[in-house]
Amino acid sequence: MLAQEQGVVMRDTGKAKELEGRLGGELEGTLLLTNRRLLFVCTNEQEDNLRGGLGTMRLVYSDVEDLASIPAGGNNVSIEISSISSVKGHTGHVTKPSLEVKWREGPSEKGRVFIELLSGRSRRRNLNDWARVMERLKTGDQKLIQLPNPPAADTLDGKIYRVLADMQRKGVFEVKEEAEKQFSSKLDPDEVQAACDRLSNIGLLKKLPDASGDTYYQKCSPLGEDELNS
Repeated sequence: MLAQEQGVVMRDTGKAKELEGRLGGELEGTLLLTNRRLLFVCTNEQEDNLRGGLGTMRLVYSDVEDLASIPAGGNNVSIEISSISSVKGHTGHVTKPSLEVKWREGPSEKGRVFIELLSGRSRRRNLNDWARVMERLKTGDQKLIQLPNPPAADTLDGKIYRVLADMQRKGVFEVKEEAEKQFSSKLDPDEVQAACDRLSNIGLLKKLPDASGDTYYQKCSPLGEDELNS
């Protein structure tokens, strides 16, 4: 997995009525990028209410830790990078940043627009930045780095790494709570932070200090300097 964006709205560039979403032709979910495919996942959805300066926003997403966890069927969309005929990133000066993709499927061309909901000044990359990386993946010009092997799944470090496998920024207490829920075990926050730091030291996680004084952690991407989750 190269990148993952939660809280994405998918809109058909053509006949929006073909999509059976809650917003009259739109669906909300999670967008994933691998070296071979772009995937939109909207099954096994979860909801979060995020508070911000303009009030509370309802965020709908699918929590995807690995590709094998994606269920078959539903309204999920899988696009082969090799089949893409055009990809454009829209910066969203008035609207939200978005990614417009057209691809060939048999004799016909299909199109979707993916709109980012969680945009803000603190982000270095937005959904429109995916376009350039996808173009280079298609031509074979995109460089990927080899990440270290992950720790064994039955160790604390392995469990923490799995919690962060969705490539989202998380603080120590959020990682602790998710790990306790997944693995049905009580964890010490200091031990969780130590595990996060060990994973950061070997190059599997990014350590992200925040202006608030808190520290966040995020899984590193094989994209290296071109990382899109930042």
